[in-house]
Amino acid sequence: MVMKNEKGFTLIELLVVVAIIGILAAIAIPQFAAYRNQSFCSRVESDTNNAMLAAEAFYTQNQAYPATPAAAGFTDSPKVTVTYSGDGVATPFSAAGVDDSGNCPNGTTYTITQGATPVWS
Repeated sequence: MVMKNEKGFTLIELLVVVAIIGILAAIAIPQFAAYRNQSFCSRVESDTNNAMLAAEAFYTQNQAYPATPAAAGFTDSPKVTVTYSGDGVATPFSAAGVDDSGNCPNGTTYTITQGATPVWS
């Protein structure tokens, strides 16, 4: 028995909407994962850059580079470890940031050396 003026959606219309939502989710979820992994790389790059700036600021006040980032007043982000190397006199001073989470697709270590281009390894 068919009634006039019935309002609502048919089963076919609902299935089409569910299928469209499923297709959009299948496209969006992998892309979200890629953005998330790239954010791990950005976190390491940012921490390493900030640690290098802290070391340079320490140098301007003390005429020597710090042995550790903590000595320069820098604190690492969670799952990132930053270390310094070089004596600042005979060898160029450098800061290396390590992604302890292992999720960065660029590599695990980001190194900034004075007078050189930063590199991932």
